[in-house]
Amino acid sequence: MSGTLEKRIEALDWQILEDELWELGYAKTPPVLTPAECHALAGLYRQGEYFRKRVVMERHGYGLGEYQYFSEPLPPLVHGLRTRFYPHLALIANRWMAALGSTDCYPEDLERFLELCRTHGQLASTPLLLHYPTGGYNCLHRDLYGDVAFPLQLTCFLSEHGEDYTGGAFILVEQRPRAQSYGESIITEQGEILIFPTQYRPVKGTRGYRKTSIRHGVSRVTAGSRDTLGVIFHNAK
Repeated sequence: MSGTLEKRIEALDWQILEDELWELGYAKTPPVLTPAECHALAGLYRQGEYFRKRVVMERHGYGLGEYQYFSEPLPPLVHGLRTRFYPHLALIANRWMAALGSTDCYPEDLERFLELCRTHGQLASTPLLLHYPTGGYNCLHRDLYGDVAFPLQLTCFLSEHGEDYTGGAFILVEQRPRAQSYGESIITEQGEILIFPTQYRPVKGTRGYRKTSIRHGVSRVTAGSRDTLGVIFHNAK
């Protein structure tokens, strides 16, 4: 994990990551964030000036834990992750849309995509920090905030599994047409980044590709506490 954040992201094997997204519906990077960066990001949680909104999950039936949405301007590290991952993911998203026969096409840079969000009244930033105490969990959901939604998003793992917490697996559930739901339980390490679908992905069938619905969540944290950074590319109303 040497070099700048930009160099670390560019050095990822993007072909392998794309192959995993097509095959599995998600892709996990090797550690991209350093332990110091993870600790710095997690430490922002108690600095209210960085955030526009705080949500206590239990009050809304979302689970147990809480999260806060960053306000603009985003902290440099969060902004860097969002802007540097987006061009790579836009290429993959456009290939997904083509496979599904969709005319949707995503701009090659984040600012042009955010301009599209603004034209639909989606002005509020959506990257967020999530904190799960012992017993915390997140119910299955999708992160949708308006008419415009980018097909892929990131979760960045800031805590060290087995050291800071136990349990707390990342959960992905696919609802395949005319079949029972299928789930993945994904254990991650500090600094790794998970790329996964926002609401659906293409799955190849006998008659070509079709949409398969996806939801995600977090299993119960059995000990300690778990902190993550969510990077969502579309903005909210």
